[in-house]
Amino acid sequence: MKTRQKIFLFCLFSLLFIGCDQVTKNLAKDHLIEGVSTSYLNDMVRLIYVQNTGAALGLGDDLHPQLSFWLLSIFPLVVLSGLCFYALKNARTMRSLELLSFCLIFAGGIGNIIDRILYDRHVTDFLNVGFGDIRTGIFNFADMCVTSGVIGLLFVRLTKSKSKETTTSQITS
Repeated sequence: MKTRQKIFLFCLFSLLFIGCDQVTKNLAKDHLIEGVSTSYLNDMVRLIYVQNTGAALGLGDDLHPQLSFWLLSIFPLVVLSGLCFYALKNARTMRSLELLSFCLIFAGGIGNIIDRILYDRHVTDFLNVGFGDIRTGIFNFADMCVTSGVIGLLFVRLTKSKSKETTTSQITS
């Protein structure tokens, strides 16, 4: 795939993922009552509306508002801008899965930063999955994007390492 196509798809998918995140958060705000859980698939999936002012699992929820703004909005925005620049600059040499993984991380991070900036540090979370008492924290579409992107990058790095080991062992044999 040509570099221009990769960059176009990165931008297109970023906008698509950010849009899906914002739409699902708005649906949660409109249709879920705060603190009331709705269960699906034998209680494997729960929809429960919460406003999170912290990071993952509410960490940093009790930070002073100004510190929270800088640590949970501005600093991540700078990091995500650098990640986006890196991905676009190196798109030519990246595998499609690697570029998609960077796109997922970027879009998910931006989706949550949009909430933090527009809604006074509050991010809408509404998904919880699990079996019985073994459950995840409450999260949103943006969190799924970031998690999927990180898993994708780990997969890419592991397969690159394996292919280098295989190539090296074939050369030395």
